[in-house]
Amino acid sequence: MTEQNKYTILTIDDHPLFRKGVSDLIDMDETLELVAEAANGPDGLVLAQQFNPDLILLDINMKGMSGLETLKAIKGQDVDARVLMLTVSDNEEDVLAALRTGADGYLLKDMEPEDILKSMRKAVEGTVVISDHLTQLLAKALREDEKPAEPTINFTARERQILRHLSQGLSNRQIAKALEISEGTVKVHVKHLLKKLNLHSRTEAAVWALNEGKASIR
Repeated sequence: MTEQNKYTILTIDDHPLFRKGVSDLIDMDETLELVAEAANGPDGLVLAQQFNPDLILLDINMKGMSGLETLKAIKGQDVDARVLMLTVSDNEEDVLAALRTGADGYLLKDMEPEDILKSMRKAVEGTVVISDHLTQLLAKALREDEKPAEPTINFTARERQILRHLSQGLSNRQIAKALEISEGTVKVHVKHLLKKLNLHSRTEAAVWALNEGKASIR
């Protein structure tokens, strides 16, 4: 948070009317502050470096530099911001590509404004947020992946604990606090879990645990 105890937000979206709507929405929450907005990826990258916001709201379908290209570039920068995709696309390939590129959540623009605001609050505090019906889409896609996880996976007791927390949408920092271990240790365990599950991101692991791995993490 900033010194004013507000989480800072950057919006990258090529629709002026939607940016205005998001700005008005953020103004309704005294814990959030819109520090900048960009109409395209290149400008967004410059502003991300300049402001290093807590959260970046990013559209996936933009002219010129796409949202996925922008996301990849952001993740390659020295920026600590969490990135939340906010888009009209519920295309399975877009959802998977965004999460595998490192997005910290995926929301659809047709959600109720209060639900978008609530999800922004959760995302900026470290929770993975995904529009409800996309969770089932993602679970189905994981089951049909070319590299499915083995039916029987031997998790350590600590890995099962971390998977349970991942399925609840907790961040590495929140998991570390809950288990009283370092954030670095959590990152190592998550890396091992992804390798065992043949998955690419913590969000995919969370969805797997929520839908396929219930019996494995009890």
